[in-house]
Amino acid sequence: MRRIPESELIINSDGSIFHLHLKPGEIADTIILVGDQDRVEVVSSFFDKIEVKKQNREFITHTGYFNGKRITVTSTGIGTDNIDIVVNELDALVNIDLETRLEKTKKKVLNFVRIGTSGALQGDIPVDTPVASKMAIGFDGLLNYYANRNNVTNNDMEEAFKKHLTWNKQLTAPYFVPGSDNLLQKVAHDMRQGLTISAPGFYGPQGRVLRLPIQDADINDKITAFDYEGLNITNYEMECSAIYGLSALLGHNALTVCNIIANRIRKEYSQDYKTSVKSLILTVLERLTQ
Repeated sequence: MRRIPESELIINSDGSIFHLHLKPGEIADTIILVGDQDRVEVVSSFFDKIEVKKQNREFITHTGYFNGKRITVTSTGIGTDNIDIVVNELDALVNIDLETRLEKTKKKVLNFVRIGTSGALQGDIPVDTPVASKMAIGFDGLLNYYANRNNVTNNDMEEAFKKHLTWNKQLTAPYFVPGSDNLLQKVAHDMRQGLTISAPGFYGPQGRVLRLPIQDADINDKITAFDYEGLNITNYEMECSAIYGLSALLGHNALTVCNIIANRIRKEYSQDYKTSVKSLILTVLERLTQ
């Protein structure tokens, strides 16, 4: 069995994993992921009891109990590069023996639920309402660095999408990864569901123009018009694709539910999105612990 070298899996002097500063046993099997580090405290404010609080850089983790069930909430910061750190390190905490540096024979399955904010790409989606990601579309390219990428992606949909957009070959290849059907039904059975694009930036990669023109001025119109077997693209955000892709490769379950704070088609923006996000957090916690 391969021993993972010190340079590849970095362990701090106190026995915690490098970026998250967490030790084995300090996370639950169900983990809520939030981008904003301030949102961790919003989530854990609903907990009946908090037993773990850790922070390093933008990574804050609280583990506690809600409705008698152990729950962890971790902030990831913005972007799929941070998701690469967070998901791999959370997996390592349960599926790698940090002392021997050997992969465990018996694997633990984690449930990741991202609660975020997002911009709608369909005109009929109101602001301050949730959208659940049935499938993620990665514009970020992260999953392309891992072996067996095509085993967890919908490659027919990818080809149809690239053809529809006349995909620029200078851009990284997009990838399409489904989320967990079980979590989708448990948490988001009555929510709007669709395809979610994870972009590697907030401005140009999401079709926004300030001073710099973008290479395809019509990209958002093309995205909105895309239809594949009755599924359309509902929203943009910046983390979902890496969560779905890495979870699928590692054997975990994943779901993203985002509160719509802007409708890109109607040019609308929420006047009080924090209130609707807080309501969404409570809904997700209640449904995860039923």
